[in-house]
Amino acid sequence: MRILLTGGCGFIGSAVVRHLMRHTDHSILNVDKLTYAASQDALEDAGSFSRYVHVADDIADRTAMQNAFDTFQPDRVMHLAAESHVDRSIDGPETFIQTNIVGTYTLLQCALGYWRKLPDDKRESFRFHHISTDEVFGALKPGDPAFTEDTAYDPRSPYSASKAASDHLVRAWHHTYGLPVIVSNTTNNYGPWQFPDKLIPLVTLNALSGQPIPVYGDGSNQRDWIYVEDHAEALVRIIEAGIPGHTYAISARQPRSNIDVVRNICAILDKLLPDPAGPREHLIRFVSDRPGHDFRYEVDPSRAEQALGWRAKHDFETGLQQTVKWYLNNTSWWQKIRANSYDGSRLGSAA
Repeated sequence: MRILLTGGCGFIGSAVVRHLMRHTDHSILNVDKLTYAASQDALEDAGSFSRYVHVADDIADRTAMQNAFDTFQPDRVMHLAAESHVDRSIDGPETFIQTNIVGTYTLLQCALGYWRKLPDDKRESFRFHHISTDEVFGALKPGDPAFTEDTAYDPRSPYSASKAASDHLVRAWHHTYGLPVIVSNTTNNYGPWQFPDKLIPLVTLNALSGQPIPVYGDGSNQRDWIYVEDHAEALVRIIEAGIPGHTYAISARQPRSNIDVVRNICAILDKLLPDPAGPREHLIRFVSDRPGHDFRYEVDPSRAEQALGWRAKHDFETGLQQTVKWYLNNTSWWQKIRANSYDGSRLGSAA
């Protein structure tokens, strides 16, 4: 199988590339323009496979995308490229509109033109998989049932609104033009190689370096977490066996409050690398909540688990400990990022 994958140097995209290279014989064309959060290091050994090719193109560039389809001749598309940091979307929404909406539209148009010209057998087997977020569903209150594939959309931030718009475009291209699309919505991902402005790496690195750990409000906001390698496996299952027109809600069934996540990270670090100044919880600083901060996300993955024969392998505590250890063992990577573009003062998007 030949897969045109967008955003393959991002956090989730690189995990998908690693999985595809190590566990399948599929070929990949990775379209990633290498924005601030992209890292070719995150591909690890996967980037050296002859079945893997990278082009540093913009998904909103119609000419470049048309050329990618025409030259690579994909059997599948996995669309992960997106701007994803909520705080950055509040500060500067234009980039999110351009990448998440215009970029998705451009990719859909190129895919549609390409698909229409395929021979009957290849047209029948072609799939366009759009990877999205649970944030498009809005926020849950305490006691509300978890999101499912049937939950109505209610985005609250420029980021989630731009992703909701892209989801609607993808489904419209299916219903209007017949393009065989699949949508998946997932929860908060964590694991190795995540850019340091997200909650778990931010807390880990600030705690490690003795910097204040900022937490929005009182920290009671809740997020549902999934280890990125588990999510990557689910996405590959979807592109191989998903049904066109269907949506798959992907989760590991592991909701946690933000303050519990922060305290858990501090406890892991205190055990692995005790600080002479004492337990790292003293670094926690509660700060003013951000505008429109969603209280709770949680996804019920029952349908996806049954349809795909898949279930997340990592429990949160084990995955979190592995993640913290990874950052301890890869200081050169994140120190370079912090030195060049990030100082640790920006809050994580899920904080």
